[in-house]
Amino acid sequence: QLQASGGGLVQPGGSLRLSCAASGRTFSNYVMGWFRQAPVKERELVATIGWSGGITSYGDSVKGRFTASRDNAANTLYLQMNSLKPDDTAVYYCAAQRTYGSTWDTWGQGTQVTVSS
Repeated sequence: QLQASGGGLVQPGGSLRLSCAASGRTFSNYVMGWFRQAPVKERELVATIGWSGGITSYGDSVKGRFTASRDNAANTLYLQMNSLKPDDTAVYYCAAQRTYGSTWDTWGQGTQVTVSS
């Protein structure tokens, strides 16, 4: 089970940190990801992070602004979002997959991020 939190309303240029708490399985056995979906847009992969946190990848729209990290001892995934733009407004979801390329088989409930002045 995954539970995302930390969303909210922020002004353009501001920052937010999202968290995703995992339970019910061995967190370190899973590649984790952050996705987002804005109204009338397709779901977009924002970031992935490997089992130990040493390997990360980002969507082009967030490179250099967002940073994914994980604390396996605390069973928690994070997404630090800086220099936020109105286009970052979306519901953000965390998800888990056994290995790269496998199905994202567990999803959190989503947390709303709104970037607006």
